[in-house]
Amino acid sequence: MTDEIDFYELGDGRRIAFRHFAGEDEGAHDDALRPTLVFLPGYMSDMAGGKATAIHDWAVARGQPCLLLDYSGCGRSTGDFADGTLSRWCEEVLALVRERVGGPVILIGSSMGGWLMLLAGEALGPRLAGMVGIAAAPDFSDWGYSDSQKAELAAGRTVLEDNPYGPEPTPTHPGFWQDAQRQRLLGREIAIDCPVRLLHGQADPDVPWEISLRTAAALRSDEVQVTLVKGGDHRLSREQDIALLLRTLDALPIQ
Repeated sequence: MTDEIDFYELGDGRRIAFRHFAGEDEGAHDDALRPTLVFLPGYMSDMAGGKATAIHDWAVARGQPCLLLDYSGCGRSTGDFADGTLSRWCEEVLALVRERVGGPVILIGSSMGGWLMLLAGEALGPRLAGMVGIAAAPDFSDWGYSDSQKAELAAGRTVLEDNPYGPEPTPTHPGFWQDAQRQRLLGREIAIDCPVRLLHGQADPDVPWEISLRTAAALRSDEVQVTLVKGGDHRLSREQDIALLLRTLDALPIQ
């Protein structure tokens, strides 16, 4: 199967851009399939980023099935970013996985994608073979905003913040924030039992590395490891960071 950019259309007209490399096991029984790597980008990011591309190229080189996607309102997918929510994007991830992927899945989530990874992972249940979080940011709608910003969002007003990664400010729309507050995970057990690896830079200015420790504690799985990268920033996209990510994927024990 080709891994050129294709589109999956949901019933409400959303067209989700994706790349799917079926690997070397195409046509095998589901139980015999190697796990498909599914990369979930961060907030306002897409499948053209450095980590997504590196994972895709690594998977292709080893014949490992891989799926990349753009959430609605992001990248090449249709829709308005202002309509995006964790619930909406999780629905898209699950729909695409169920439609295009057979057998087990390894979810890889970066930043907000790490929160989405946990939500989608619970929904996938026994199909989830493993997870790798990169500066995973569950519950950032709670700890990532000041009281005054939360009051603005609760009142239905968009909050704009300086964007260190681009010229335009980063918006948080009230619909996203209100939905995210309903999707918080760190105050309960996260019902995931597969092997989980969490990578986090200790110089991350956006997501405190302690969030990965809190995530590890909340996960039901006993097969959880946290790797802290001294000097690593939020993106963890330096050459040595990408090498660590790929080593982590290669060494992930699969149930």
